[in-house]
Amino acid sequence: MIYTIDGTINLDDHPCFKSEKTYPNFQPELNFFKTFLVESVNQNRSFTFYKFGDGDYYFLKADAVGSAAPGKRALSKNYSQINHSEFVNGSKLCDLYTCEIYPENRERFRRVIPRNIDYPAEYCYGLVSNKWLLKQFSGKIGLIGGNKKINIIKELMKYPQYQEYLGIEKFNDYISIPEKFACDDIAATEHMIGEQLKTSSSKIFLMGIGHVKSALTHRLTKYANAIFLDVGSSIDALAGIIDIRRPYFGDWTNYQIKNSEIYSGVDYLQYNGEGKHIFLENL
Repeated sequence: MIYTIDGTINLDDHPCFKSEKTYPNFQPELNFFKTFLVESVNQNRSFTFYKFGDGDYYFLKADAVGSAAPGKRALSKNYSQINHSEFVNGSKLCDLYTCEIYPENRERFRRVIPRNIDYPAEYCYGLVSNKWLLKQFSGKIGLIGGNKKINIIKELMKYPQYQEYLGIEKFNDYISIPEKFACDDIAATEHMIGEQLKTSSSKIFLMGIGHVKSALTHRLTKYANAIFLDVGSSIDALAGIIDIRRPYFGDWTNYQIKNSEIYSGVDYLQYNGEGKHIFLENL
């Protein structure tokens, strides 16, 4: 594997990871990205990251494919029943952009968002997977995600064994939105997240909120002076339900609580039970 991140294993077999031509500056830019985040947090800066993936392309094009299909995850309504332009326009208003280095995804990005891609999205995956982000900003981190997954993480963090695995004692804030159909009413979703952010204390938020991010992410700095870093499915890893074939999560251990009702109705995405697991006794 050419594109390495210390402390991680990448089981993604996409051919782009085997070609030196895909992203020649991957390693030096990773170091710059880490330094940039550390300096930004130390300087108490506030800005937003938008992570682009293929599902975002289909959602912004109102193309009913995968997670962008009405009734699947983001929407219960048809695109004609929402103000889709809020998402299209909002996706162009974030401060910084990440995208997976798959050539086809970078091409999709260019078709719908007329901005530069600032960093590979794989940086965020890898720096959660090797715990660098968690340990580096310990005591300053909040989470933003679907309510069911946020609730799972809150419960897992009651276990000293899980705290030790992540290398932190706590997350400062747990900000949640509806697990599904958060795009149905963007005003209601913004109000929900804004009210929680107003009382938050985190300097950096790790977030994974699905397609609602296109309309919502650029608005978040109105409510809290913090960095909003879109880490996508990394939130699933913290909840112990990551597909280990997601980039750089091949060595992740999924911690789960035995016989717990908190998993009822959770959207598991591509997670299928592969990889290392530790099952904790229900408190």
